[in-house]
Amino acid sequence: MSGILDLLNSEMGQQLISGAGTQMGLDSKSTSSALSAAMPLILGAMKNNSGSAQGSADLLGALNSPAHSGGARLDNLGSILGGDSIDQDVMDDGGKILGHIFGGQEANAANAVSKSTGLNMDSAMSMLKVAAPLIMSYLGKQTQQNNVTDSNGLADMLGGLLGSQGGDMASMASLIQGFDSNDTSIDDIAGMLGGGSKSSGGIGDLLGGFLK
Repeated sequence: MSGILDLLNSEMGQQLISGAGTQMGLDSKSTSSALSAAMPLILGAMKNNSGSAQGSADLLGALNSPAHSGGARLDNLGSILGGDSIDQDVMDDGGKILGHIFGGQEANAANAVSKSTGLNMDSAMSMLKVAAPLIMSYLGKQTQQNNVTDSNGLADMLGGLLGSQGGDMASMASLIQGFDSNDTSIDDIAGMLGGGSKSSGGIGDLLGGFLK
């Protein structure tokens, strides 16, 4: 997507790509491709969930929690990705986030990312688990900086990040959230994700936001 070049060419972006790739045994191209597929899918699921009053309240509560507010994890990518393995607390948190936003269908989200990028299922799931807490950290920082306190503000923030592709991303996430064992839907989602690098939208701001 449009902002991926900003991410790849930034110091922090290189740290994210290199660190995640090294930990998972992937090259930088595969890592950036996986992140550009995983991030909008996660955001699309969040957008769907925030469409209800309870979902919006739950997401705002999570974004204001100590684990996600203020962008602390974005400021500590070195410690998260630079050790012998990815910080287990981050991976555990990522698993919980994915389980919540995808309604227990996170394996199907990983399957879509796997098919769209060529990664195996374990790597695709790991990439989702890494991406989810970092997205929450970014959103938590934006929530504080922009004084987002209600469902309207949350919808505007998520809509702005997804940009013109918001409807497509939300639709893809909705298929996963309501998965009915129709494997064709996963293939369709994978095909759409695979074409994501040619699209433009606010997701580029999210990727570029790792710069700030």
